[in-house]
Amino acid sequence: MTAADREAAARRQRAQTIALWRWALVEPAMDPALTSRQRGQVVRDLAAREHEGPFGAPASVSRRTLDRWVVARRAGGFDALVPAPRQCAPRTDADVVELAAGLKMENPARTAAQVRRILAARLGWAPSERAIQRWFAARELTTRPGGAPPQAFGRFQADAVNEIWTADLMNGPKVAGKATFLAGIIDDRSRFLTGYQFIRRPDAVRFAGVLRAAITRHGIPRILYTDHGSCFTDSSLARTCTALGIKLTHSQPGRPMGRGKVERVFETIQQQFLVEVTGDEAHPARRQVKDLQELGDLLDRWVRAVYHARPHSETAETPQARYEAAGPPELPGPVLLREAFSWSAVRLVRNTATVSLEGNVYSVDPFLAGRKVELVFDPFDLTELTVYWQGRKVGRAVPQVIGRHAHPKAPPDDDPAPAALTGIDYLQLVADTDQAALGEQLNLAALIDDAQDSGNPGPDDAGHAGGQEDGRG
Repeated sequence: MTAADREAAARRQRAQTIALWRWALVEPAMDPALTSRQRGQVVRDLAAREHEGPFGAPASVSRRTLDRWVVARRAGGFDALVPAPRQCAPRTDADVVELAAGLKMENPARTAAQVRRILAARLGWAPSERAIQRWFAARELTTRPGGAPPQAFGRFQADAVNEIWTADLMNGPKVAGKATFLAGIIDDRSRFLTGYQFIRRPDAVRFAGVLRAAITRHGIPRILYTDHGSCFTDSSLARTCTALGIKLTHSQPGRPMGRGKVERVFETIQQQFLVEVTGDEAHPARRQVKDLQELGDLLDRWVRAVYHARPHSETAETPQARYEAAGPPELPGPVLLREAFSWSAVRLVRNTATVSLEGNVYSVDPFLAGRKVELVFDPFDLTELTVYWQGRKVGRAVPQVIGRHAHPKAPPDDDPAPAALTGIDYLQLVADTDQAALGEQLNLAALIDDAQDSGNPGPDDAGHAGGQEDGRG
């Protein structure tokens, strides 16, 4: 429905409301048992009072208008009381209107403001921008600028369970002073949430943990459908999907139509779960969670007890029953999962039979010197690396220098606690030491002055007197 259609529908609804109000207002005067004199008295009483209008505002109606409504109701019934639409002659020449429409149709990217500039340059004047927008809306040039209808998207549903999984991220509440994110994975066929977990960082390694848990419990999907978020375009996810035989598909930028199911689930979680919890902000009517573990446990219980157990509005079945109807999935082994969710990096082996990774140095078999190898590793543990050459496993890399134990893209969930303050003010210590030294100097000077004032010989005078006595002797 275009803006012009919505405006016309609103005008029709307004006219119907006014007609109902007029019908009810003249109802006392429509009694057939009334004489002409009695009916006149009823109409005069109605005209003398103030009534509540059709839209709530006070309204007064003259006797002549009431008489006209009575006659119209007798002759035409309800339709006769409907106000006629306003007929006003257009103020702008039709050629100008058609010229504006033509400018829009030949170049749909032109806005109403741009069309107004062109008209002003061509004609020396131009109608208002809002008027041009109304012309475009009446001719559907805002939704169908080229005359062709917009592309229609039918409803899509996978043919089998675990054929398509759709993944996405959603912002969660702030817990313990830090943001949270919900990583969700939904099965397209059953609407069953195969993976869901609140995480601290929306990075590739956290999403890999959610995906690994989902595959461990529910098997391997044929297609993983995501957007272009950084955690979905990371090379580690592409390697995982390749190792498991999953087709990784990204939606086209600006066309998120295929992710409607997971976004609808997120909307349900927001409206039915997140509205009942709160993190750092105290709320008397919400459950306050103290950490990420508690938030995740509450979500898990809600998903199992409410979402998976309630019939879906689209399928008329519960996601749990629809998913289990396909039978138990084939689950991958732990060795395959460990290999699939490992990360890899290609490095050139030095002539010293060593290779470096993220600042660490490892020694490898000497025959690999000068060759490129693939290092496969756990991003959380860089002390163990498996070396592949030409697709074959050729052993392990022996750590020589380990400066980093985890990959930079795999930071811990929580940042390290800030160092405790010592409370030492270095400059104050310097000032106190200097003040003490000055005090000692002042005290020594005061002692010398006191000795001179009392007549006692100082060190120099005592020596001089002793010399004179020695001479006399």
